[in-house]
Amino acid sequence: MQSDSRTRFIPIGLMLFALFFGAGNLIFPASMGQAAGTDVWWALLGFCITGVGLPLLTVMAVGYSGLPGVREIGNRVHPWFGVFYSTVCILAIGPCFAVPRTGTVSWEIAIVPFLEPSQLEVGMPIFLAVFLGVAGWLAASPSKLVDRVGKILTPLLVLTLLVFIIKSFITPMGEPQTPAAPYATPVMAIVQGILDGYNTLDAIAALIFASLTIGVVRDAGFTKQSDIAREVFKAALIAAPMLGVIYIFIAKIGAESVSAIGIQETGAPILALSAKLLFGNGGAMLLAAMVILACLTTAIGLISCTAAHFMNLSGGRIKYGVWVVIFTVISYLIGLFGLKTIIVSTIPVLMFLYPLCVALVILSFLHNMIGGRRCVWAWTIGFTFVMALYNGLQTAKIAMGGLEAILAQWVPLHTYGLGWIPFAVVGFVIGMIHKSLTKGPAQP
Repeated sequence: MQSDSRTRFIPIGLMLFALFFGAGNLIFPASMGQAAGTDVWWALLGFCITGVGLPLLTVMAVGYSGLPGVREIGNRVHPWFGVFYSTVCILAIGPCFAVPRTGTVSWEIAIVPFLEPSQLEVGMPIFLAVFLGVAGWLAASPSKLVDRVGKILTPLLVLTLLVFIIKSFITPMGEPQTPAAPYATPVMAIVQGILDGYNTLDAIAALIFASLTIGVVRDAGFTKQSDIAREVFKAALIAAPMLGVIYIFIAKIGAESVSAIGIQETGAPILALSAKLLFGNGGAMLLAAMVILACLTTAIGLISCTAAHFMNLSGGRIKYGVWVVIFTVISYLIGLFGLKTIIVSTIPVLMFLYPLCVALVILSFLHNMIGGRRCVWAWTIGFTFVMALYNGLQTAKIAMGGLEAILAQWVPLHTYGLGWIPFAVVGFVIGMIHKSLTKGPAQP
C-alpha cells in the first residue's frame, strides 16, 4: 500500500465531488430559492436530504455492499431487475435527461444573455449541434486530455461561484419574497425541497459513480473489503458537504433575486441574470465560459458511460463508437425541446426511480442482518415498485380514476408524494415473515 494511504481519501473525495458537480445542478437550488422565498431555509433542509444526504448514503451503500455497481445490487432482487433498473438509471443520467440538460443549461446561461431575441430560434439548434458534436467526438476517443481539463475546470468553476456568492453578500440583490403555494408552510417547504432534490439526479448518478470510486480506491492499494468501504465512506464525507455548501448559497441567491430580475422559468436565467447584475457583462462572460466547459466535460463522461453500458449489454456485438453516435444524436434531439420541457419531463421518471434507489440503499445496509435473503429484497422492492410507478404516472398527469382518493385516504404520506414509504415498510415486513418461514441461500 502506498505511503500516503492515510490521506489518499482526500483527492478521491475531491474527484467524487467533481463527478457530482455537473454545472447543470446549479439551476435547481436557484429555482427553488426563488419559489421558496422566505421559507428557503426550510426548503433547503429537504433539498439537502435528497440532493446531498441521499447521494452520500448511496455511495456508502455501494461501498459497503462489496459489489461493483447498481446492476449487481439489483441482481439481489432478480437478475432481470438488475438489468432493468441499471439501464433506466443509465438512460436517465445519459441521453434522456442529463446530457441534453448539459447542452440546454450551457445555452441558457452562456449564450442566451448575449443574443437578440430574434436570434434564439435559429441559434439553439446550431449551438446544441456544436456542443454535443464536440462532446460525442471526445467521448468516442477518450483521452487523458478530458480528465486533465476537468481537473482544472472544476476548481475554476467553484472559485467563480465562490466569488459570485461573496459578492451576493456584499451587495445583496433584494429580500426573499412570499413563498409560492408548494412552499407555503415550513412542513410543505421541507417536503417540496425533498422532491426538488430529486432533480439533481445525484442519487441516481451515485449508483454509477460509486463503482468508479471503488475502482480508484482499489488502484490506491486497498484490497480488503472493509478498507475499501472505509475509504469510500471517507471520500463521500468530503464530497457531500462541499455540494451542500454550494447548493445552500446558490439557493440564497435565488431567493434574493426576485425583486431584481423577477420570477424566471428555470434556474439558468436566474444565474445568468444575477451574474450580469452583480458583475456586469465581464462577470457574466466568465461564468458563461466556466459553465460551458464544465457542462462539456460532464456530457463527455455521461455519453461515454452510457455507451460503455450498452456495449456490455450487447456483448460487444455493437461497438462502443456506434453507441456514442446513437446517444449523441438522441441527446441532441431531446435537447431541441428546451430546458424547461426537459426538466418537466424528467420529474415523473424521477418519482419512479428515487423510491427504488432509497429502498436499494437501505437494503444494502441491512443485507447482512436479513441473512442476504432474496425474498426480503424482492418483497420490499416489489411493494416499493408499485407505489413508485403510481407516483410516476400520477406526476405525468395520467388519470388513475378513483384510486387516487382511496390512496389519499388510506396510505400515510401519500398526499406528500411519499406514499411509497409505508408500502416499502409493508413489503419489508412480509419479506421478513417469508424469510422466517422458509430456507434459502444468501445472495452475495
